[in-house]
Amino acid sequence: MTMRRPWGSRFRCGASALVLALLPGLSYARPLSSSQPSGVDARVERLVREMPPEALHQLVQSYFMAGQAKQPPGSIGAAGYVPAMPAYGIPALQENDAGIGVNNYPVGIDARGWPVGVRGKAGDATPLPSTLALAATWNPRLAEAGGRMIAGEARAQGINVLLAGGINLTREPRSGRTFEYFGEDPWLAGAMAAGEIRGIQSQHVISTIKHFALNAQETNRLAISSDIGERAMRESDLLAFELAIEQGRPGAVMCGYNKVNGIYDCSSAHLLNGVLKRDWHYPGWVMTDWGGDHGVTDALAGVDQVSGQDYTGSDSGKGSFGAPLMHTIAGHTIPLSRLRDMARRILRSMLANGLFDVPPPKPVDFAADAKVAQDAEEQALVLLKNGAAQLPLDGRVRRIAVIGGHADAGVLSGGGSAQVWPVGGPAIKPVHPDLHDSASPWIVYDPSSPLRALRQRLPQARIDFADGHDPARAVALAKSANVAIVFATQWEAEGIDLPNLSLPDHQDALIAAVAAANPHTVVVLETGSAVRMPWLPDVAAVLEAWYPGGRGGEAIADVLSGRTNPSGRLPITFPRNERQLPRPFVTGGASVDYDIEGAAVGYKWFDRQKLAPLFPFGYGLSYTRFAYSDLKVSTGPRVTVSFTVRNVGGRAGMDAPQVYVGMPAADGEAPRRLAGFDKVDLKPGGQATVSVTIDPRLFAVFDVAADHWRVAAGRYTVEVGHSSRDFTLRGNVDMEAASIAP
Repeated sequence: MTMRRPWGSRFRCGASALVLALLPGLSYARPLSSSQPSGVDARVERLVREMPPEALHQLVQSYFMAGQAKQPPGSIGAAGYVPAMPAYGIPALQENDAGIGVNNYPVGIDARGWPVGVRGKAGDATPLPSTLALAATWNPRLAEAGGRMIAGEARAQGINVLLAGGINLTREPRSGRTFEYFGEDPWLAGAMAAGEIRGIQSQHVISTIKHFALNAQETNRLAISSDIGERAMRESDLLAFELAIEQGRPGAVMCGYNKVNGIYDCSSAHLLNGVLKRDWHYPGWVMTDWGGDHGVTDALAGVDQVSGQDYTGSDSGKGSFGAPLMHTIAGHTIPLSRLRDMARRILRSMLANGLFDVPPPKPVDFAADAKVAQDAEEQALVLLKNGAAQLPLDGRVRRIAVIGGHADAGVLSGGGSAQVWPVGGPAIKPVHPDLHDSASPWIVYDPSSPLRALRQRLPQARIDFADGHDPARAVALAKSANVAIVFATQWEAEGIDLPNLSLPDHQDALIAAVAAANPHTVVVLETGSAVRMPWLPDVAAVLEAWYPGGRGGEAIADVLSGRTNPSGRLPITFPRNERQLPRPFVTGGASVDYDIEGAAVGYKWFDRQKLAPLFPFGYGLSYTRFAYSDLKVSTGPRVTVSFTVRNVGGRAGMDAPQVYVGMPAADGEAPRRLAGFDKVDLKPGGQATVSVTIDPRLFAVFDVAADHWRVAAGRYTVEVGHSSRDFTLRGNVDMEAASIAP
């Protein structure tokens, strides 16, 4: 059986050395404008010619409406609002945060002391697992399904632009927004983000991609400069954006708050006009993050719309792109043609994604949407340790102690603009952390109880709960049980970084005490990033659940009980400690040096430095075993790798085989790069043929002087394995020199 991906990446690798002749000067330029539906450009041009400058100007600034007491006609109270222009048939833009689900901003407190949502009620959205959890599925089809689900719920509320598609690479695992992004590798992040974007835009809703670029930490995020060389940036963070934009074709790109090499993202003509619009031929529009603009000259740098302006009731407004923009156009400092281009890009994305001709929204099926969230979490759960086959729990287990993590009530979610107020409201009264600079005032637990779900799935067992606040009681309960399950949590939020990678609130000590009392201790981690595990040798099993989403409790219980075979793989490296990171401490100064690792982000850094991580990128266990064989490499315009995956264990399960390309030692940023992957579902004894075509840029380095990708002549290794540190098949490819146009 040959499995095929909609984005054209499946793999197989040949064991023999093969010669691939790429023609010098071979061009893979990808003009994105060619993807526009027939007639869109002509319709846009008619509109732009018809509209006077004052009308064009109305498109280039959005107003912040969330939580505002006074709403203008047509606003639904979303994060951004661009009024409709009925005279030209142009609908309003209603822009909202929704990378993990529709954010219904809590803006008030009711009589019980609970936050109240902005659009009528709190609790009208389905939270997916965190974006990092989606990356852990290694399954872009699930990301696409999640995008469709979110967009359907958004359209039902009148939202037509989603501020989704977070793709900043995990250079700093302590970043408060790690949970919002798709991990540390450009190919994985690009494929997964593209899937989510395609799903969103299939529902007549525009998706952004963000935050362009190098927005890798929250500490001093409004002013810090991410300093890095051009080649390293092109081969890492910018490559992730490039791949996701090509495969997902988002309608808008959001530039970030930070600086890159001393210039603010939203003021960088190099990034916006040079890389994005010239080199990548991007036809959509660039919007700023809220408050991310730095003056009217951002228009000359490539910004097309300033986001989140204060609404004054005036069409011109007071922000960078309000009256100041029209004054500079009148004075010919900024040409009128630039204003037309700004409007043209916005209108093109609106038309291409059906915002002018959108059909009525369908009623929301929250039960079906919850199933989408549960399916994603089941494939996101990563089994990190399973000593003596402790899991899955079976009918012989008669007494179970469940400890900590509010497992009796729900599962943790991340904070900030990605926060989703879940259907029915939070599981417990939200906690206000009162943290300086935090963009989220609440710690929210989604109402999906792992304890309740376990009791339903294991009716033969007595399952008792202790909240973990009294370690002595937790230890006594663990001693009385056959198995102890400790739920540990690590909360993250936009606006703040983690102080370190240790579990907070003395949870490490709690786990160690429970493990000393019961050798059959299972740890379930609800975290937004990697964590240290000083207790790892003493526990029987570890399950990484991330932020599990709207049906996370059920998904966790299904894996613990064996109804579901875990198939998640790590999208980030878990270090043993912070000393293994390029920067042992989060940088709080005016700049952060990313040239320390350059393009060697995550596992590439660990490989280059010859460091042994706690758990490597791509790692994850299963209740069955998979074997790879029959490696083949075929050549042509591109290298295609294929191999056979067999389930050689006794349970049905899913596998995520991975293909890596080894760079010539003198030219690569690290020993190897992820070049492809797949997700296959096999019964015991079943097998599948996996095939992937490798993107030529994964054999290349970026030649800054020539402004193109360059494949150096030489021998390249192709490896297939279970993680970035576990390979079973190897082959070689001899390649001639070639160039690849950006």
